[in-house]
Order: sequence, then C-alpha cells, then structure tokens
Amino acid sequence: MAASMVVVSRRVWDGCRRGQRVLRLLRGLCSGGQRPATDGETHFGFQTVSESEKSEKVYQVFENVAKKYDLMNDSMSLGIHRLWKDNLLHQMNPYPGSQLLDVAGGTGDIAFRFINYVRSQRERRVQQQLRSHQNLSYEEITKLYHEEEHQSLGGSHVVVCDINKEMLKVGKKKSQRLGYSQGLSWVLGDAEELPFNNDSFDIYTIAFGIRNVTHIDQALQEAYRVLKPGGRFLCLEFSHVNNSFISSLYDLYSFQVIPVLGEVIAGDWKSYQYLVESIRRFPSQVEFKEMIEDAGFLKVDYQNLGSGIVAIHSGFKL
Repeated sequence: MAASMVVVSRRVWDGCRRGQRVLRLLRGLCSGGQRPATDGETHFGFQTVSESEKSEKVYQVFENVAKKYDLMNDSMSLGIHRLWKDNLLHQMNPYPGSQLLDVAGGTGDIAFRFINYVRSQRERRVQQQLRSHQNLSYEEITKLYHEEEHQSLGGSHVVVCDINKEMLKVGKKKSQRLGYSQGLSWVLGDAEELPFNNDSFDIYTIAFGIRNVTHIDQALQEAYRVLKPGGRFLCLEFSHVNNSFISSLYDLYSFQVIPVLGEVIAGDWKSYQYLVESIRRFPSQVEFKEMIEDAGFLKVDYQNLGSGIVAIHSGFKL
C-alpha cells in the first residue's frame, strides 16, 4: 500500500511539473516571447524605480565601468574573483564539443576559461594517446600534434551574450590581445529575451550578472528554453554570508571601501555604490534555488564560497 502511494504521489508531482512547463510555454506563445507591457516598480540598489528606469540605469552603470571593469574586479576582491571563476569551470567540467552560452559575460572571463579548459582536456588526451602507443613514428607524432593544433577545441564553441555594447567591445579587444579567436562568438542580446533557438546549448552560465536583470524569473525561463535536454545551468553570484563576524566585516568593507575604490580607480562612486546595494537586494541562496526550480530545472543545488559571499547555483534541464 505504501509503495503504491509513493508511485501515485510521484505521478502527481510529475504531472504538476509538466503542467507548470505547459503554462510557461503557453504564456510565451501568447505574449510572442515578449515581456509584459506593464511597467511596475522594482529596485535599483536601495532605490525604488520603475522597471524601465532600472533597465536604463543598469545599462548606464556598465557602460560607465566597462573600461575599468577588470581592474575594479581585481581591486575589490583582491583577485579572489579569479579563483571563484576557476571554481565555476571545474564544476562545469566541459567536454570537447560542448556548446556554451555565457550570458552577461561581456569581458570574456568565463569564455576564455572555458576555451583554456577544453584545450587542456584535449592536450591531456593527446598525451595519453602518445604514451599508450610507444611505437609511433616521427611522422605519426607530428601529424597527431598538427591535428591537435587545428582542432584543439574538438568542436566546442562559446557564445558570449551581453546587453551592453561597451562591455562587449572590451571583451572583443581583450580576446584579440590574448589571442582567442577559434570557437568564440560575441552577440548583443538581452538575458530576458535571448536571440537563440530552443534547445541550442549544452551549458548556460551567468557570472555576477543575474542580480542586475530586471525580471530574474524571465531570465531563468529563457535559460531553460535555450538549453538542450540534459543541459546544465550554472550561475555564479554574490549571495548571503552565513557567518555573523564575516558578515560584519564584509558590510564594512562593501559600504566604506568599495565605493571609494570606484571613485579613485574608475572615477565613479555611484555605480559601485549601486553594485554593493544590488548584492544586498539579491535573494538568499535558498530563495534563489526555489526560483531556479520554478523555472523548470531539476537537481538544483548550490555551493557557498567564502562563507556565502558568493555561491555557485547549478541545475539541469531534464
């Protein structure tokens, strides 16, 4: 009897989840994939503004900070943001052939790491092949390395999508300077209305970007739509500190030091004051996990880094 009740409960749960997905699809069809016409109120840091006003203000923030964005990230985090992004790639563990969409990734930090990671995977495979075939001739070894040089990504590709032209401009210049060209595309696009077909990508990432989106639920639904079945959603974002002592120090540093750094380095106090405030307005780890699940993702989980200063959220389209 107990076993049959479990089966029935599971069927009811599955039916509910399918129903939610159908409703989301119908809403999308009825609206033509567009956002609602109503312009309600939302927050811009600690200010209350209209939704359209927030979009304009956020765009202006990143237009202002684009050229100093990387330098400010290093200054504000003492370089630790690089370790957080490395951690994201290790969790992703992409295989050669993976198709990645990196949203709000204008300066290319995640994209470049993805390319490096896939290349290293391919190089490791070549080394293993060479070690397992001791009798290869010089010509065969040269050919193997030549093929690796021209196919180092094994069909992998990353699309960087950002709504801000200035951020994309910075990313493109950096990719040229660092020599990244193969397997990389740059697209101007909105996280809430992605310009891509359904079921297009194996992995979707968004690092330190989703808290700046006006309709987070819409962005999550778009992430679900463009992922292939079996695809993975990964989000690296500032979150809620779970240690009271660290939280006090973090608040002091955030409100007293970061805006000053913004003024000194980037000549822009207000933009960095907003960025600090936007972190405090972002949902907690548990609340954001529930939002990801509401978008249709399964096996949703998160990992705190730095006592919750940031968190990596993960989910799958199954």
